[in-house]
Amino acid sequence: MFTAGADGNGHLPRPRRSRRGGVGHAGVMGSPQGQVALGAHPHPAAPPCTDYDVAYFKAYSHIGVHEEMLKDHVRTSTYRNAIMHHKDLISGKVVLDVGCGTGVLSIFCAFAGATRVYAVDASDIALQAMEIVRENELSDKVVVLHGRIEDVNIEEKVDVIISEWMGYMLLYESMLGSIIFARDKWLKPGGLILPSHASLYMAPVTNSQRYHDSIYFWRDVYGIKMSSMMPLAKQCAFMEPSVETISGENVLTWPTVVAQVDCYTIQAQELETITAAFKFTSMLQAPLHGFAFWFDVEFNGPVRQKSKKQPSQSLDGNTQNASPSSKKKKPDVSIVLSTAPEDAPTHWQQTLLYLFEPIELNKDQIIEGSVTISQSQQHARFLNICLKYFTGDQWYVKESVMR
Repeated sequence: MFTAGADGNGHLPRPRRSRRGGVGHAGVMGSPQGQVALGAHPHPAAPPCTDYDVAYFKAYSHIGVHEEMLKDHVRTSTYRNAIMHHKDLISGKVVLDVGCGTGVLSIFCAFAGATRVYAVDASDIALQAMEIVRENELSDKVVVLHGRIEDVNIEEKVDVIISEWMGYMLLYESMLGSIIFARDKWLKPGGLILPSHASLYMAPVTNSQRYHDSIYFWRDVYGIKMSSMMPLAKQCAFMEPSVETISGENVLTWPTVVAQVDCYTIQAQELETITAAFKFTSMLQAPLHGFAFWFDVEFNGPVRQKSKKQPSQSLDGNTQNASPSSKKKKPDVSIVLSTAPEDAPTHWQQTLLYLFEPIELNKDQIIEGSVTISQSQQHARFLNICLKYFTGDQWYVKESVMR
């Protein structure tokens, strides 16, 4: 029987852009099993636009959101490098930029020789994108469409789809569904999708400084005892996931792969619920303060992705854990954008689920269990996260909602 153990967060997460060695059983989404050939999908039906969607798009109208993303050098320069790397597949072609924002990726594609770029955004930032396109004298190549990708009218198929769709913890905001919609409706067979693949990782972490700053601070405040505040402080600090930056030194084990996404083949229903088993072995004697999640994306061409190796499967269906560096150094991977703790920081940072009470771990102690990530019934852009894990002869459950 599970006991209510770790439940918690750090500070309320800043919804991105509304600020728009263990063994794991990873969910491989969009794998060849059950694969439907590109171009064979029936035209998808547009989902309704809810009040949550309207608020989401309105948040992306704020200049600060786009300033933060553009100033993320790792993010923006990696996209530019990927576009130029695939210049031969973009030059002379028609490109669709889903969620274009200020239009920077659309303009990069125009610089790479695209004949025409459809830049689509549902937020009012699209009006500014139109001005930016005119300012750069690209109105003959870049067509800005103000509306949801599910509602706009594009009267031709496209050769390339590009989008920066990733949210915190990869899947927060649920924008990947819009990429799937665009792919099934407009992408030509054999077309290019950037990024092409994504992987979500998790690992147990220790972070005593976070507890000191948020919880133990209340023990003595200017000589006044305020320990009575600590239970409330834990609820406020650790109830929901926390988006913050940690370092590789905080990570207690090798990460495990929670899910892998193939943007060429994944279907929307695969995003509704993801479940992965994990088994970690602590490399250190240290307190377990929670679990961290991060992701990377790859920019592979449509031909090379067919030979992409799937994770090696054991007889019980388990997938071998990731290497110490969460980036997958495969020969067919040319460009990778990583948000791992040991890599250069990005605006995505890492997503942490903190425990209310730390668990003291010994070196080589086992932590095993499962994680389930599902779209919220309240709104698909929110994530429900459920961790069930066993360590030190005790079961724990941690449940949280990323809003």
